[in-house]
Amino acid sequence: MSLQEQFDEAMYEFSTGHAEAALARLQAIVAEDPNYFDAQLALGGAYYALGDYAAAIAEGHKAEKMRPNDQMAHTNLSRAYMKVGDKKTAE
Repeated sequence: MSLQEQFDEAMYEFSTGHAEAALARLQAIVAEDPNYFDAQLALGGAYYALGDYAAAIAEGHKAEKMRPNDQMAHTNLSRAYMKVGDKKTAE
């Protein structure tokens, strides 16, 4: 199965409420290709959905480093920082 197909499966898992399954798939994709931006970005989202905001922030910064001007990377980080009570960084 291609990385794109694996990513599609992970997004299906996520969209059907199976964030843990999506997380596992996304981790496997990023392990195989650390430069797969969409998987990296979604990995932060999966951690966020599971309530692990520290991991969401860590993974979000990896996505931000890959694409510093990506609006979704910044939005995801902002949401996670708000959840941990760091409004100043979120802004």
